[in-house]
Amino acid sequence: MRGRMLAGAAMAVVVLAVAACGRASAPPVATDAVADSADQIMFDVRMNLTDEGIQRGTLFADTAFVFDQNSRFAFRKVRAEFMKSTGVQDGTMTAERGTYNIRDEVLEGYGNVRIVTVDGRRLSSPHLRFDQAANLVTSDSAFTMVQGEQTQTGVGFEADPQLTRFRCKASCGGTAPISIPIE
Repeated sequence: MRGRMLAGAAMAVVVLAVAACGRASAPPVATDAVADSADQIMFDVRMNLTDEGIQRGTLFADTAFVFDQNSRFAFRKVRAEFMKSTGVQDGTMTAERGTYNIRDEVLEGYGNVRIVTVDGRRLSSPHLRFDQAANLVTSDSAFTMVQGEQTQTGVGFEADPQLTRFRCKASCGGTAPISIPIE
């Protein structure tokens, strides 16, 4: 009886081994389609952002994918430092991913996007778009903006890059401390 069990177990192992050899494994598939279609891939990137020959910022990225004859870029782990025309730093944008189109002069951030101005305003959103020609930051996503003790939330906004002129589009709300004089 014990011999039959061992023979049956051995036979099962042989059948499984033969069946496994007959199966073709799936070919490896690239997990990042962006890397497959890029003209170039660069690492540890530093790029000057200029407007009519004046440096308006510096963009840093862990990885950059270049497309369309060096006119469109996709970034991973991106940080952009913006500056005034005098060269003084104006603010910083960070994001998990980003794109920049030289022809349209549009920088977009995706995934945990944050803008911090030099005077302390902080804006966070899953997506935002900076149109350099219009000098406008916009988004149709949820956002939170903190300025001192004031917090503003909503869905969609338009603002200047310094976040001084800010317009919420929908579901606008916020909190702020209010002092009530007692007489």
